[in-house]
Amino acid sequence: MAIDWPISPRRLRELGVLGMNQRNGEFISEMNQRRYYPLVDDKLLTKELAEEAGLNVPTLYGVIRSTHEIKHLARWVGEHEDFVIKPANGAGGDGILVIDGKQSDKPLIYRKSSGQAVGIDTIALHLSNILAGAYSLGGRPDVAMIEYRVKFSPLFERISFQGVPDIRTIVYRGYPLMAMVRLPTTQSDGKANLHQGAIGAGVDMAAGQTLDGVAHNRRVTHHPDTRQPISGVAVPGWQALLEMAARCHDMTGLGYLGVDVVLDRELGPLILELNARPGLSIQVANGEGLRHRVERVDRHLRYLDDREASAQRAVWSRENLAPMIL
Repeated sequence: MAIDWPISPRRLRELGVLGMNQRNGEFISEMNQRRYYPLVDDKLLTKELAEEAGLNVPTLYGVIRSTHEIKHLARWVGEHEDFVIKPANGAGGDGILVIDGKQSDKPLIYRKSSGQAVGIDTIALHLSNILAGAYSLGGRPDVAMIEYRVKFSPLFERISFQGVPDIRTIVYRGYPLMAMVRLPTTQSDGKANLHQGAIGAGVDMAAGQTLDGVAHNRRVTHHPDTRQPISGVAVPGWQALLEMAARCHDMTGLGYLGVDVVLDRELGPLILELNARPGLSIQVANGEGLRHRVERVDRHLRYLDDREASAQRAVWSRENLAPMIL
């Protein structure tokens, strides 16, 4: 099913589409206590919590907390020719620098995921900007993380451009509610960020298979760079991915959150980050609003005597939150 825009208010209600005000008032404000926000806003803290919970994350190579540590960058990256630098408190994918190799004849010249050459001095300047808060929430001073660069699974190779696709799952009261695969494009500069031009492809909750997608809030059926159809790609280990998302609720105490996971070709699923304020484009990507699924979860919870484990919650979501035909 597709949501064809523009659309009437009546049709929006039929589809159960959540608006920004409703999401902020009924879900983020009521379901997410502010004292838990640092657990997801600080990517370094999120990584530590995930590791304590036994969830896989990209390996951390180092943390730069002050400008005088920048001169030791070569030591931080060591023998690693590829790595990722990101602000611990960044938002929307801003400030993330992906290095996927060195120039063979120039040891201090690296190569970005786009193929552009970047010198060690430019990387150092980027680190300085991170520390100064150029990419952080509220512009507050930040720290820079240097971590393993994900080698993305070839699963999405024909419907992705250069960067690493990820899987965003909305979790409500511990139940995976809706999911989409975010696919990098030329316009997004290889980043899996919808605001920068990536594509969001809906995922059938039961089958773990991609549906059509959305770009700039408009439905798309083919990737603009590869011209390949977006739908019909089966995500491997779908049950395990949903269990991982469900466990992030237990880990953070947040009742409404987004869980971003990548599929590494060697290490399997890795948690990239969590979001206490996930966006709403996932509804367009899936051709259905969140409201009907929220109501189904609420009805289910009213009849429970004991809390279900994360694996049970994942199974329930697969069996009861398949796309709704209206």
